[in-house]
Order: sequence, then structure tokens, then C-alpha cells
Amino acid sequence: MNFLFYRYNSVCEPYMIESLQKLGHTIKTIDTEITYKDIAAEKIIEIVSNSLITEHFDAVISVNYYPVLSEICRIFKLRYISWTVDSPVLELLSDTVSNDCNRIFLFDYQQYLDLSPYNPDHIFYLPLATNTAHWDKIIHSSTTQPLKYKSEISFVGSLYTEKCPYDNIVNPSPALSGYLNGIMRAQEKVYGYFFLDELLSEDIIKEFIHCMPDYYIPPERARHDDAKVIALQYLGMKVSSMERIDIMKLLGSKYPLDLYTASDSTGLPVHNRGCAKTLTEMPLIFHRSKINLNITCKSIRSGISQRIWDVLGCRGFCLTNYQTEIPEYFEIGKDLDTYGSFDELLDKTAYYLERDDVRDKIAQNGYEKIKVVYDSVLCHHICSSDSDYFHLGSCYGF
Repeated sequence: MNFLFYRYNSVCEPYMIESLQKLGHTIKTIDTEITYKDIAAEKIIEIVSNSLITEHFDAVISVNYYPVLSEICRIFKLRYISWTVDSPVLELLSDTVSNDCNRIFLFDYQQYLDLSPYNPDHIFYLPLATNTAHWDKIIHSSTTQPLKYKSEISFVGSLYTEKCPYDNIVNPSPALSGYLNGIMRAQEKVYGYFFLDELLSEDIIKEFIHCMPDYYIPPERARHDDAKVIALQYLGMKVSSMERIDIMKLLGSKYPLDLYTASDSTGLPVHNRGCAKTLTEMPLIFHRSKINLNITCKSIRSGISQRIWDVLGCRGFCLTNYQTEIPEYFEIGKDLDTYGSFDELLDKTAYYLERDDVRDKIAQNGYEKIKVVYDSVLCHHICSSDSDYFHLGSCYGF
């Protein structure tokens, strides 16, 4: 089949393209947004439409959801395939999710439950994935010194201090500030259940919007769900920032902790090593660290974050917060391990740092689970408009 792949430079895109090509499909890419991040919808319409007019394609594909691509495909009577790798994706509030041309794949099951009623035959649940073949190649061919990227404990990711929209709030009342801080601190301590949207009354929502400059306004043809937007886009991001900073303080005060980030870590008891190159340095960090921390962004309500898949795919040991979908794919304590509180995180960190053999066995089990069990399932089945199936190959596995 012939696919038009619209790119914005997600790290997932090259592997999806490679997988499709390995299955014999032809791919043409549109790369304009990689260079021009603020590209207007009108320009997207022009570029994509011109491609569809001049060449035959069976479907348009993108990572994450683009309402404009869905509308283009509706007009051209083509399938539009979207696989979300982030959460939240506010574009999913668009009424265009109901278009018949769509094949939307969501990695967070709670997000799937929210959205599937709006297009039940065309919205699907599909976990994320990793590319073991690429990681194996990088790890086995590395010429760096063995001690480089070797850590007792490492965390690769943002602290969200530089990109937390909640921090733009202006002059909230003491009552609003106190209430929001209280429920955010409560959510920080709870794993496996996201409840912030349930605690936002109409009065709280109204005052919050009043205090938030440039509050997200959905387009005209979109569902208005301010409770979800505030909880996921603003509060959820802030809770994640609070949690990550608290964990850096907690573990960094007791153990050597290497943080790979662009975030400001001033005052934290960590060694900030700066950003890691995703395709070349990150796999070495995951493979060589004794403990790879995963701290899932709270806006991912049930799903398994990309970091977990990649750590296991690099044959690394992963200690992660509990997410309800983890037991569906991995055996806790055998393929990876989880914590459900800061106390449990401290206890398990101490335990695994002292037991190389146990830790290494779990890392090997997790790697084999992905490579042997899931990597053998090389195709994701995506419904076509005539109810047959074609396959999106995945070197990832899922």
C-alpha cells in the first residue's frame, strides 16, 4: 500500500516508517513541520492536498492527532491513521474525531474509554512500543568507555519546571490556591487512580479560567470539557513537576542520582548531566544504570509510558510508579518493579542497589518479554474502511 506520512519530528516516526517499509509498503513523507513548527493549518491543507492530487495514496498517517488531516481525508475519502504517543492531546477534543475516515489509536486506556463513544468503530486502544533492534545495535557497537553513562540511579526526562502551564496563574485567591495545592498534593501520593477532574466544581473552574492567561480555548467545532482540560493540561502537569522534584530530593539526598534533563535542577541533590541524545546516548544510560527511574506524568492516567518500554528494550532495570496497565503486559517483580508510595520507592531502591544478581535477572526478563513475546507480534492490525485488515508493521513490538 502507498502511505502519505505527515511528520513533525517525533522520535517514533522513523521506526514506524521503517516498519511499514519492511512489510513492503511505500512511504512518502511530508516534513515541513519539522522545520516550521508554527505552520498554519492553511499551509498544511495546501501541502497535503497537493500531494493527494498528484499521487495516489491509500491512507494518511501521523503520530498524534491532527484535526486538519482528518478533514482533508474526509474530503478526499481516504483513511486517516493516527497513533497518539502523548497525553493529553487536546486536539482530540475536536469534533473531527467522529469522522468515518479516522482510525485513531490511543495508548492510554482511560483516554480510550473517554473518546471511544464519539466514534466507537474507529477509535482503538494500542499501547506504545520500543525498537529492540535499534537499541541492540547501539549498545553492542558503542565505543564509549564502560564507565560513561554508568549510574547508581538515573532519570532521563523533564522536571517540567520550564514548561508547566499552571505556573502562569495570576493572582488566584487564597481559597483557590489553597484548594488546588491541596488536591494536587493528594493526587501526588495516589498511584493507579486519577481524580483531579472529579474535584473541580463549576465555581472553581470559572475562577481558574479567570486567573489563567491564555487559557486553552478549543476551536469552534470541539467538545468543551474544562474540568478535563484543567485537570490534565494544568494540574496534572504541575503534580508531575512536584512529584519529580520531590523524588529527586528524596533519593538524591541518600544515593548518587544522575539526572539527564534540560530542566533547571538548581538546589536539588542530583548530578545534572544535561540532555541525553535519544537515539544514541539514552540506550547506553538505560543499559548501564543500576536503577532506571520512571516517573509517569500524571496526565497519563493508566497507560505505560514510553520510558518503560525503552528501558526494558535496552535490557535495563526499571523501577517505576504503579500504573494500572502495567500488570496487563508485565509481571511485577519479574520483568520490572513498581512502587506505590515514596516509602516503598525508598525501600526498593535500597534493596535493588545491593542485589546486582536480582536486578540483572529482572532486566533480562523484561528485555526478553519485549523481544520474544511482543516483538514477535510485528503487525498492528488497523481496520480498513471495508472491514478487512492491513498491517502496520512494528519493529517496536507493543
